[in-house]
Amino acid sequence: MPELAIHFLSRFWPPVQLSHVTGIRSQATGKEIEGWLIAVPYTAQRMLHLPVKEVYRKIIAAGHLAERLGAQILGLGAYTSVVGDGGETIARNLDIAVSSGDSYTAAVSVQATQMAARKMGIDLSSTKVAVVGASGAIGAAVVRMLASEVTQMALIARDQERLVALAEEVKAAGCGVVEISTDVTAICSAHVVITVTSAGGNLVQPEMLRRGAVVCDVSRPRDVSLKVAHARDDVLVIDGGLVRVPGDVTFGFDYGLPPDLTYGCFAEIMALTLEGTFENYSIGKHLSLEKIQRIDALAAKHGFELAALRSFEHKLDESLIQRVKARAVSDTYVS
Repeated sequence: MPELAIHFLSRFWPPVQLSHVTGIRSQATGKEIEGWLIAVPYTAQRMLHLPVKEVYRKIIAAGHLAERLGAQILGLGAYTSVVGDGGETIARNLDIAVSSGDSYTAAVSVQATQMAARKMGIDLSSTKVAVVGASGAIGAAVVRMLASEVTQMALIARDQERLVALAEEVKAAGCGVVEISTDVTAICSAHVVITVTSAGGNLVQPEMLRRGAVVCDVSRPRDVSLKVAHARDDVLVIDGGLVRVPGDVTFGFDYGLPPDLTYGCFAEIMALTLEGTFENYSIGKHLSLEKIQRIDALAAKHGFELAALRSFEHKLDESLIQRVKARAVSDTYVS
């Protein structure tokens, strides 16, 4: 159907069960759990432009479907965690626990960035790190996690007031130089870029990046244009927030990842379930470092681990990373 027809008709479609997920098994206890993938039938763009109360109703309906299936906790994947108050309204209207999964997403995104920086020979403590979407829940959490490790940061988002407050917090945590901007082109001088926004795709273009930059794209739809992969062989772009699931997991639905990998937001719900912790976890717009550290430890306990680095849905082998690194320092490179 035409896209406009899909946007219109999706307002009338109910949430649907996509698949039954099985085979997730804790390495620590041997406990095995099951779950369900449920679709809220809106595109990302539609979800951002509809009245927030209408989107709430559809997500709450998905939560009621989860309750009927027997779920004890609801994970708000992708844009369902971005809309409105970050899950607080959803949690108040359901009898089961709710989490956005943002805490573990933030944790594994920072870990993936640190790994990529090491492979590219970048010392985070002496280089400039830019976070795009810094005023959002995940973005602000990433900033707080890196504040004591990084000496130079650029915080980029649309909300100037929240950026000012976050910058003061980061300075108090030990980061010496903190810049703020509402213009994404401010990433041009950063050695490392972490981007996590609700912009809807193609926010970061090839000409915005410096040679040798590492870019961790946490957003779905992606913030980084595919043009970067085609035009900049001196830049390393990685997919953020991906983890390997313990056990012999079967998702029953192909959402673009290898069979044993999932997003950090899904993995958080799985780890909480394996632990038997059915409580509202990552909801609201402020994620505490304590909760991020706690879910990271729980996930590690049960056997979740950072996936091998991937870029635009393809695994990055070591030889390719070394070619990007060599290209970045090549004197013959012409921009």
